[in-house]
Amino acid sequence: MKIVPDTSVVVDGRITSIVRRKERGAAEVIVPEAVVAELEAQADRGQETGYKGLEELGELAQLADSGAITLRYVGNRPTLDDIKLAGGGAIDAAIRSVAEEEGATLITSDWIQARVAEAKRIPVEYLRPKTRGKRRKPGLLKYFEPDVMSVHLKVNTLPRVKAGVPGQMVLKTVGKEKLGEQQVKRMAREILAEAKQHPKGFVEMDEGGATVVQLDDIRVAMAWPPFSDGLEITAVRPVAHVSLKEYKFAEIIQERLRDRYRGLLIAGPPGAGKSTLAQAVAEYLHEIGWIVKTMEKPRDLQVIDEITQYTALEGDMSRTADLLLLVRPDYTIYDELRKTTDFQVFADMRLAGVGLVGVVHATRGIDAIQRLIGRVELGMIPQIVDTVLFVEDGAIRQFYNLRFSVKVPQGMIEADLARPVIEIVDFESGRTEFEIYTYGDQVVVMPVEEGEESSPLKSLAERQIAYELARFVNGPVHVSLEGESAATVYVPEKEIAGVIGREGRHISEIERIIGIKLNIQPLKARTGKARTRSEGKPAKVDMERQNVIVRAGGEFSGQHVEVRIAGQPLFQGTVGRDGFIRVAKGSEDGKTLQDAFFANKRVTVARLS
Repeated sequence: MKIVPDTSVVVDGRITSIVRRKERGAAEVIVPEAVVAELEAQADRGQETGYKGLEELGELAQLADSGAITLRYVGNRPTLDDIKLAGGGAIDAAIRSVAEEEGATLITSDWIQARVAEAKRIPVEYLRPKTRGKRRKPGLLKYFEPDVMSVHLKVNTLPRVKAGVPGQMVLKTVGKEKLGEQQVKRMAREILAEAKQHPKGFVEMDEGGATVVQLDDIRVAMAWPPFSDGLEITAVRPVAHVSLKEYKFAEIIQERLRDRYRGLLIAGPPGAGKSTLAQAVAEYLHEIGWIVKTMEKPRDLQVIDEITQYTALEGDMSRTADLLLLVRPDYTIYDELRKTTDFQVFADMRLAGVGLVGVVHATRGIDAIQRLIGRVELGMIPQIVDTVLFVEDGAIRQFYNLRFSVKVPQGMIEADLARPVIEIVDFESGRTEFEIYTYGDQVVVMPVEEGEESSPLKSLAERQIAYELARFVNGPVHVSLEGESAATVYVPEKEIAGVIGREGRHISEIERIIGIKLNIQPLKARTGKARTRSEGKPAKVDMERQNVIVRAGGEFSGQHVEVRIAGQPLFQGTVGRDGFIRVAKGSEDGKTLQDAFFANKRVTVARLS
């Protein structure tokens, strides 16, 4: 009998099995030149399908040399344009023409090719994927013990696996013999064959010497020469399935997710547990009644069947986004953001009103935000992303809020330097950790030192209020200025009555002096660091013609201190470079210091911290 194989059956290796069957007798195999050209083009691009197909043609040549079959190559070699149009059917049409002209049976595993051949009355045999009994598992899977997260195989090396749980992974060698090239090739082919038959198997990428296969919950990346220096297989799978309620901050995250207009970034280094958290978020959103989709390349999130996973449509995530805007999901999980186009698509969908959860590689939480800079307009960042969760060792280590305001950045003094500022606020402490703003033509990402979140003017006002209160308080004092006309003051609980005074006389007098309404609260209600009063260091007092000199000492140079007489605060001031504080004799504080000098009272200086 005469048979004409198309590219699909040459690639999957079944054509040699067909011609070896005794009941078929000696076969004449007619290979269209179009098949050879397509396989050659695939091999040139580094695709494994091309290599496998050429090896199958080699086996057919060996069968022909032994006399088992007759082998001929016929037809015209297609042009480069024909090969580029293979997806449009140009190559398939050339193969059908050969079968029709030769009066041969077309052998194919391409369902569309078979249906077209039948319509044109060309004899055709369609080979469906077959399984006999229990399908044999690929040899690669034997390395996946229950605690194994990843398998690492390479020609001429010992197989290795990474086992454990996130944060406690150990890389260890398994087996005593190095892997041969044929062993690794066989496992690669088994994975490719399984991907075509498995209901949850996909060949996500096959180009340039790199092949990526998603097989259920296992992602397999294969590298071939010349892209790599040797055949290598890396297989990764999740080792934990965690519910969102098991994470730190679970209730707050759930509350935010219930608002569909949130933009969330999940950041962390490779293998930190980002995908596990993203899966937990996706399933929670489904549980509370949202329509959830994913955008992934490759599609390796392990989500329930009700959540549809999309990849790049024709290799372009922007086309996938166009489709999703028609589908109208409430939330989309974007795994992962790497290229500029990814961030731009993420921003476009977010501004279109779609709730988005993005997954991004980063070594710190702030790095995830910095990756947006330059890719989207700076002022739009808080509208695109308002929450960042940094994951490490399977746990949420940082929880950032993004806040937009117009203010003088920390470290600047002049009021006319006010500008739009993005504040990165740590959720747990409530402290601003970074400020992002423009300075000239540059975008500045500036860490905010602890205790310096506010502007210098605000800090000065808080210190003055603390000074006024110090005469009534024995212990630490913390002042938090709230706007221009109010402040909250935290003092030890036992000191509250003394600060307020009988019928509120003390607090009323202080409010009259400083012009600010004060709210007195117990110190234990404050989670931050309180301003403490140290014992202070003895200071020598000298007289000049017009000034009283308080010799604080060089160790206090340039620092803000409190001057006390007999343990009672007198005033606060900044020590000069020479270690001195000069006070005019005619001032109230100067007169008090002169009296203390002549009365030989103890004068001390204490840092304000």
